[in-house]
Amino acid sequence: MEIVYLPSAVADLQWMRLYYSRVFPQGARRARQHLLATERLLADNPYAGEATGIADVREFPIRRTPFSIIYRVRSRRLEILRVWDQRGDPHKLGF
Repeated sequence: MEIVYLPSAVADLQWMRLYYSRVFPQGARRARQHLLATERLLADNPYAGEATGIADVREFPIRRTPFSIIYRVRSRRLEILRVWDQRGDPHKLGF
């Protein structure tokens, strides 16, 4: 399954990198590894994430980080809508 990061998710990834560079630089490499592992898991199991109650939108946590991937499945494509810092307000996700 093809994984595509939408522009909002790309901005979130930049925030995630900034967060780790400022707050926990020694954990940045490990967080990146967990993100890539989550991508692989979702590519193989696109419905593994929890349904959010919003049409076709699912959420899956990135292991050992405060972040989750918010995504939807479209045919053979997994669209990552957001890389959400779970400590934030979910109402600000824009859905």
